[in-house]
Amino acid sequence: MNKLFSSLIIAITLFTSCKKEQDPFQISAQHVGLLTDSTQVKDLKAIYSQDSLVNYEGDEFTGAINDIEIFEKGGKKLLSLSPRNASDSTSYIQSVRIFDPRFKTDNNISVASTFKDIANNYKITRIDNLINTVVVTVNELNASFTIDKKELPANMRFDRDLKIEATHIPDKAKIKYFFLNWNKSN
Repeated sequence: MNKLFSSLIIAITLFTSCKKEQDPFQISAQHVGLLTDSTQVKDLKAIYSQDSLVNYEGDEFTGAINDIEIFEKGGKKLLSLSPRNASDSTSYIQSVRIFDPRFKTDNNISVASTFKDIANNYKITRIDNLINTVVVTVNELNASFTIDKKELPANMRFDRDLKIEATHIPDKAKIKYFFLNWNKSN
């Protein structure tokens, strides 16, 4: 009985000591660093206690979303968060815009990556042709990568009706913006 009890204690100790701590710059479909798709606005001060949070007040009457920006203490912008509902501390985070290149996916995709990096590591779900940008969507990450049309060949920059394919986008095209979108409802 004593051997069984001590074996159980050793097994529990090994299991709990092997628990991996979350990388504060890792990105997956359900989390960005310490944020998850279940993070509420009220949790942000605790998560980013060592950083600065800036909350831009929206218009309560029009329902404008209050974006929340996260800065390191030194002033470097890390993230911009959009809650699902304006002026609601229990609202879940709806989207995360990544600014800092230290935030990376398991395949090392960051805001410093190129279109080739995305295409080589993920299945591109959709490409949208907008006025000044092309948005590349990767569903397995819940991510959208925005590429400035200045990165495209000149003959493709101004035709909004043109269906842009992955083969039209140069490998060296830089990511302008990188978003994760979460659809969890309050």
